Amino acid sequence: MQLLSIFLMMDPQGKGSSSFSLIFMGLMILVFWMFMIRPQAKKAKQQKTFITDLKKSDKVVTIAGIHGTINKVNEDGTISLEVSPGSYLKIEKSTISMEMTAAINKVVTETKA
Repeated sequence: MQLLSIFLMMDPQGKGSSSFSLIFMGLMILVFWMFMIRPQAKKAKQQKTFITDLKKSDKVVTIAGIHGTINKVNEDGTISLEVSPGSYLKIEKSTISMEMTAAINKVVTETKA
């Protein structure tokens, strides 16, 4: 209990500054929002944009590690993925990994340059 009192800059009898405690809690919430919530929201927005921008002939990688080329984008939230010539998988758009797809496309771009 005394450690908590020291941490909140209060004396052990509880006669501390309540305004300091409120400011401290506000700063903790602000830091939590800046370092945890905001980056996750930004990444979720990027993922949503990435999924909606998928089109035919894009080379992608699924979360399970399956590499392929998009053959058809369906209206029901699925895509037809060509994994080898003549072999197609019907998968959900949400299973496409943005990070792994960006990495594989970066490697392809670097080798062409």
